[in-house]
Amino acid sequence: MTSQSGARVVGAVAKRRKLGNPLALTVMVLLAERSMHPYEIAQTLRRRGKEHSVKINFGSLYTVVQNLEKHGYVEVAGVQRQGNRPERTLYGITGAGRAEMVDWLSDLLAVPAAEYPVFETALALLPVLPPQEVAELLETRAAALAIQSAALRGVLGQLGEKLPRVFVIETEYQLHMIDAQLEWIKSFREELTGETISGIEEWKSFHETGAIPPDWQELDEKEIVLDPERKGRTQDPE
Repeated sequence: MTSQSGARVVGAVAKRRKLGNPLALTVMVLLAERSMHPYEIAQTLRRRGKEHSVKINFGSLYTVVQNLEKHGYVEVAGVQRQGNRPERTLYGITGAGRAEMVDWLSDLLAVPAAEYPVFETALALLPVLPPQEVAELLETRAAALAIQSAALRGVLGQLGEKLPRVFVIETEYQLHMIDAQLEWIKSFREELTGETISGIEEWKSFHETGAIPPDWQELDEKEIVLDPERKGRTQDPE
């Protein structure tokens, strides 16, 4: 769906799709450029450094292509023979595949998804560990992230010399996210070590005595209302 200005209007909720594997979308995008055989798709992804941003199982590429063909998103476009090598089947994107590709990618760009990263899960559960131990563990994480950041800068520098920025923008985004996480961890650790974060006394007491702090018990007895129309008010249960 498009507006009068030509911009696509994307719904607030992403669709449930026949294929949910992001590798399938990646394959369609490459086949929208030109017809390829699965091995060429794999080589193109490697040359463009996409293994840093797309979870690629090169062994499953043939299965992904077969599933795309089954749903009518790609079709056989010809056969390629080079020298004494075996014939290779070339695949191209269909009209239905192009429409699905555009719609799917537009949803991914426009509609925020609840992805539940495991680090956020760990943060949600961290009071079960003592504050000092959490600070130490985050220091270990920060050291690992710093190495990842340096490595990714190297990758970005190398790819940037070979490819236009538009082809490495996702790697640039990854680097920014790592650096942002590093900055957040640094700030949070300062609150932990300086014992300035609210709730720190109850947190410490829990690990010193083994007893649930009264303030925590009160929280468990309250209903936290998350409905935006009720403006996030906290209410006691009836």
